[in-house]
Amino acid sequence: MIYAFKGWTPVVHESSFVHPQAAVTGNVTIGKNVYIGPGAAIRGDWGAIIIEDGCNVQENCTIHMFPGITVVLEAAAHIGHGAVIHGARIGRNCLIGMNAVIMDNVVLEEECIVGALSFVKAGEHYARRSLVAGNPAKRIKAVSDEMITWKTEGTRLYQALPAEMAEHWQPCEPLREPAAGGTVQEADYKSWNHNKH
Repeated sequence: MIYAFKGWTPVVHESSFVHPQAAVTGNVTIGKNVYIGPGAAIRGDWGAIIIEDGCNVQENCTIHMFPGITVVLEAAAHIGHGAVIHGARIGRNCLIGMNAVIMDNVVLEEECIVGALSFVKAGEHYARRSLVAGNPAKRIKAVSDEMITWKTEGTRLYQALPAEMAEHWQPCEPLREPAAGGTVQEADYKSWNHNKH
């Protein structure tokens, strides 16, 4: 659902996909090849939200801010399921893990990775390629070339997803039993832990 608010109408590039069960409100700008999943709440009611090209905001994420603040997701930022971004700037090609909370005035420079379930306190600033995790979060180590390559490959899947949704996604009635021919899709991308074994 796309909602105007106090004269602000969201801007969504035609190449992007916003799930109809997401809510995008007010002063929001969504760039090219962006995926917004169902249940995402992107509220540009008190300030602005800029989601640059190639980002993804997955299922049940929340993006919001205090009045007068602009939230920016720089190009290729990857926001995992259930994460909260409140008044922060997320740098280019960063990964925010599932159910992480990024508080006000946080700045993550490019290619940072924030672990799942982490809590990043207000006002924190992390330099390029910081691996951040914990509650409260702290810098654990530098993000390696191997880690950022893995992250970038995963983000490419989401960058391709809007076009795939436009071509293949459609409402349907469920089957009453599985179709013949198998129930598992092919996979050419593995979890980080899988890569370490």
